[in-house]
Amino acid sequence: MKRINVLCLSATALVLLPTAVVAQQKSLKEQIQGPWSTVSCNSTDAKGGKSDYCTNPKGILILAGNGNYAWTTIASGRKDTNAPGMAANFGTWSVNEADKTLTLHFVGAYNPANEGRDIKLNISLSGEELKISGANPNTQTRLDVSYRRFK
Repeated sequence: MKRINVLCLSATALVLLPTAVVAQQKSLKEQIQGPWSTVSCNSTDAKGGKSDYCTNPKGILILAGNGNYAWTTIASGRKDTNAPGMAANFGTWSVNEADKTLTLHFVGAYNPANEGRDIKLNISLSGEELKISGANPNTQTRLDVSYRRFK
């Protein structure tokens, strides 16, 4: 009889506890995994010049759960296949939960100066919006990109 009372009390306690206590909060890395669509893009070089690929951008960032990523941003309205206006790279990624940063290790990149290098970017997540910002020491550019999660 005592076992049934203990079991009933345990079940009641679980029902009364807030969901956040019962279900463990996902890590930032888990929360940002998946495909993201580019909403806005601003990339400037050390002299203040704007990167062509951020002109009416279309793009995707895929952060796979296995630690691989792919990132492509293309300017809308290009008339020529040889026109500038594209940034693309892929490689591996990791998150520092404490300082809310994303580190990308470039395995392959449209800009060969980035290949084999790392970039550390600040990340901010609010609902279905992910913001990435920081400086690329490899190319001396400042990057600010907003994404919306694909549904």
